[in-house]
Amino acid sequence: MLNDFAKVNTFLTVVREKSFSKASAKLGISQPAVTQQMKFIEEYLEVQLLDRKKNGIKVTKEGEMLYNIAQKIERTVSNCEKELLKIMNKDVTFMFGASFIIGNYILPRFLNQLKRDIHNDVSINVSVSHKTIADLLDKKIDIALVENYITNDDIIYREWMEDEIVIFSNQKLPARAKPEDLLSYKWVCRNPDSNTRMIFKENLDKENFPDCDQFDITSEVTSATTIIQTVLHSEITGTPTVSIVSRNAIDSLLKSNTLFESRIGNSRMTRKLYIAYRKDRKHDAFIENVVDYLLKIKS
Repeated sequence: MLNDFAKVNTFLTVVREKSFSKASAKLGISQPAVTQQMKFIEEYLEVQLLDRKKNGIKVTKEGEMLYNIAQKIERTVSNCEKELLKIMNKDVTFMFGASFIIGNYILPRFLNQLKRDIHNDVSINVSVSHKTIADLLDKKIDIALVENYITNDDIIYREWMEDEIVIFSNQKLPARAKPEDLLSYKWVCRNPDSNTRMIFKENLDKENFPDCDQFDITSEVTSATTIIQTVLHSEITGTPTVSIVSRNAIDSLLKSNTLFESRIGNSRMTRKLYIAYRKDRKHDAFIENVVDYLLKIKS
């Protein structure tokens, strides 16, 4: 059994995710396939490895023993793959596709280090999430980094970073905005189809705040960069001009007190950012190497 690392990896993933369904999504195989592999291992070893509970799974004593062995195998395989990459010395450009916030504000922070660590040149195509996923399916890029989970049976998604959306202005704002604050501001709004605006609306509804349709909207803008520049160059006296944007996009401006942030009531507007790649490349050493790197720097 130990020479079949696919089954060993399935066991490791089930234990780490504490769920057959989550392991299925992470591995890019069906849940029945995960169950079948786990059943094979238990029958082979003639022991119960996992207790299935309503709130997840619990590893048995024998399961803990196998988990320790499986981790040793995983480390060995990982080290061997790194050695293989050196032998292959693949002289190609690794193609990323990224949504605007990730491509313009997050990836540039560690792009040079990434190029050194994976020993390859890197290129980034920046677009909306739907277009990035389409490029991934068309094999125009190797990995997609997106803020939307776009369901497709040919793609594996891995949760990556948490992104926070904040209200911001070039004037000081209350740390926690009240409904009357939002109604008094001048708003540079995101376009209605924007994922950021939809998350904003969901949080307004959750806090029982007025809908953004009731705000004093001066303009609607698609680009995060344009929104930031519009707010940045608005009047710094009188009624604040505000908008919403990923905190990642304005982090340096917040630290320099050039822009100021605010949040809705007791809420934090957050969304997951995802790493996505095609299922037919889930055992590709280059893909695995880059994904492992991205997951390590996610914090």
